[in-house]
Amino acid sequence: MKQPIDLNNKTILVTGSPGFIGANLVLRLLSEMKSGTVISFDNMNDYYDPKLKEYRLSLIEKAAETSSASHVFIRGSIADKALVDELFAKYKPDIVVNLAAQAGVRYSIDHPDVYIESNIIGFYNILEACRHSYDGGETGVQHLVYASSSSVYGGNKKVPFSTEDRVDNPVSLYAATKKSNELLAHSYAKLYNIPSTGLRFFTVYGPAGRPDMFYFSATQKLVRGETISIFNYGNCRRDFTYIDDIVEGVIRVMRGAPEKATGEDGLPLPPYAVYNIGGGQPENLLDYVQTLQEELVRAGVLPENYDFEAHKKLVPMQPGDVPVTYADSEALERDYGFTPTIGIREGLRAFAEWYKGYYGGK
Repeated sequence: MKQPIDLNNKTILVTGSPGFIGANLVLRLLSEMKSGTVISFDNMNDYYDPKLKEYRLSLIEKAAETSSASHVFIRGSIADKALVDELFAKYKPDIVVNLAAQAGVRYSIDHPDVYIESNIIGFYNILEACRHSYDGGETGVQHLVYASSSSVYGGNKKVPFSTEDRVDNPVSLYAATKKSNELLAHSYAKLYNIPSTGLRFFTVYGPAGRPDMFYFSATQKLVRGETISIFNYGNCRRDFTYIDDIVEGVIRVMRGAPEKATGEDGLPLPPYAVYNIGGGQPENLLDYVQTLQEELVRAGVLPENYDFEAHKKLVPMQPGDVPVTYADSEALERDYGFTPTIGIREGLRAFAEWYKGYYGGK
């Protein structure tokens, strides 16, 4: 059972906004909430072009001008325990959506320290702040929603990936930190009765997304006349999930927290859950690239006579990557009545049109 939560008149903390998912979530909240406060919290690091985060933040600030809810942006890191504690003490968030994390599978191979700092220490700080939000009889945090990742499935051969599957064999440090988040959240849910829900996102894409993601980096390379590498000789299938579907899923989950209950031993049963959010229709990477090419031409990002064959090469698999991601989202459909519906044609068309508008085809 889920404990229903009305998001109006609530204080909602979104860490990792104005990151890609965080910014789109905050924009949606500001457009729909009739009252309350949304707090964006991010360190605006330079893992990718900070101008994109500044751009997303400008969209949020513009949306806040006409929103019935108020918006606060705090620049800082979740790894800064004193700042996190200060934020919780001042604003007393009712709902926490922790999207702040060092992202990227391949980056974790050469930069492990930033993953430990943000994804482990930072998440621990969030959990501790949630725990102490109940001190002194306070109502405290009603629901902690946090980002996990499809990468936790590692090289699992059984598809589609189910949250019932074992995920004890990560093939990257990034995946290991995300699995650690789920374990830490479970222990805090059990020990301190913190309602928490983890979301395993599957290859999120869309306008103003992350430039390190394949569709975005491939576009930039093609615009520059460079060659794109298609890994595992194109024998990859990905459950690409459009950003609007992700945000819809997150909001539905925010509105329904795992219910608190007591076990036979008189101790709390952990109010804890994990869900996949994925398209449920894995696409062949070559088909995805073909669709991207067509939409880039349609939007005028690339000329109609662009020689795509001369600008792509098939290469072996790279370390930390997996050949297939495929979400079983049945539990999300069952508990929240939602399944992603936006296909790659519609999603890549929106991205290509945004890219044309933002970069002017340059």
